[in-house]
Amino acid sequence: MPKPGATRRTMIGSLASAGMLLPGMLHEMLGADLNSSADPLAPKAPMFPAKAKRVIFLYMSGGVSHVDTFDPKPALQASHHKLYNKDFLHASPWSAKRYSKAEAEVTELFPHIGSMMEDICLIRSMYCDIPNHEQAILQIHGGSAVQARPSMGSWVSYGLGTMSRDLPSYVVLAPEVPYAGVAAWDSSFLPAFHQGVRVIPGQEAIPNMTRDGYADIQDMDLGLINFFNQRHLEEHDADRTLATRIKTFETAYGMQREAPEAFDISKESDATLQLYGVDRDTKKGMGWMCLVARRLAERGVRFVEIVNGGYDKYTNWDAHLNIRMHEPLAKKSDQPIAGLLKDLKSRGMLDDTLVVWTTEFGRKPGDASPDEEGRTHWSTAYSSWVAGGGFRGGLVYGSTDEYGYNVASRAVHVHDLQATLLNQLGLDHTKLTFRHAGRDYRLTDVSGRLVRDLIS
Repeated sequence: MPKPGATRRTMIGSLASAGMLLPGMLHEMLGADLNSSADPLAPKAPMFPAKAKRVIFLYMSGGVSHVDTFDPKPALQASHHKLYNKDFLHASPWSAKRYSKAEAEVTELFPHIGSMMEDICLIRSMYCDIPNHEQAILQIHGGSAVQARPSMGSWVSYGLGTMSRDLPSYVVLAPEVPYAGVAAWDSSFLPAFHQGVRVIPGQEAIPNMTRDGYADIQDMDLGLINFFNQRHLEEHDADRTLATRIKTFETAYGMQREAPEAFDISKESDATLQLYGVDRDTKKGMGWMCLVARRLAERGVRFVEIVNGGYDKYTNWDAHLNIRMHEPLAKKSDQPIAGLLKDLKSRGMLDDTLVVWTTEFGRKPGDASPDEEGRTHWSTAYSSWVAGGGFRGGLVYGSTDEYGYNVASRAVHVHDLQATLLNQLGLDHTKLTFRHAGRDYRLTDVSGRLVRDLIS
């Protein structure tokens, strides 16, 4: 410690010369820990050899109609307004065809994604438990339809840590909040540094991210704070909340240095910008989010989620009023998502990146009224797809009946998809657990199975 009579300036100088100022420096030098390791978000070895290192999770909020997108039904087209099980069937307004050499037919809503079906593993036999937005959103994110639990991004962060010291392990690009609110990316009972950090596309994606002109002084101030924080932690080492808060401060400090560059697409090539369909000065929209997702992934962020849609019924996929509400949303997302897949593939990143496209449930093929122009919620059958990370590109897995009401073969529950995604990351879903309230919890609740036919 400085000699008696030292000024505040000389005290700070003494600490600086001792190498104690930068956040995180002290506990590294002393070999101390926050949760039994020098850094609770340091990369962890998977439980077994992994095919994937990271996840880009494309969540289409509101419930995308499977029969109007990735599971077209010729019989439905031919039976418009036919009475079936007390419903009047409603044909899709869009035609379908193959856009690649893969066997999957896709409707004209997604021609760009359709051209990438050779790289996509399409699952037409998904189902979940409850056809209500909040419950279904919680289930696809956190595994439980009855209560908010840690999201999949938080579980992946908990199981594998992050490959970036200066960026969060879990980033959520969300212009709007979905029906279930921020619980969709909450860490719940897992330590808070595994929670998704929301980025709102626009002029300032994350407030207060730009450092002022006194960076050196800020470094000293934060370092001094960290010195006392660490000493306080040593005196209360059983308080996990303190360790979490300190790690959050460190991540925020790192983000001030790294995040502005990560979110800046202005230096991307013209060809890359054209691939995503964005202009150089763009700071929002699906094209910007997909491109930033790639930039974050290559900078070591473990889990990036894009939320497409929120509470506003005109900006999400909840097409009760008119199924044609899907059209503008598809037009805005089709090229950027296909561009993301092409970009990852050209950079050699698709091999070890899981790109997941999903929604919370599908939409009913028919209705009690022959005049209905929209489609209501439908949880017994819908479509999702995965590309990269060892999933079998060009595969169409499972099927629904001739009109798309129910799964006809090889059903895949939400927990099954979650278990298979974790498997590709080198994590056994039955062993990735956390002790809370006297019991062990996991993402897949008490069920889930590895769907081996989906992976190579």
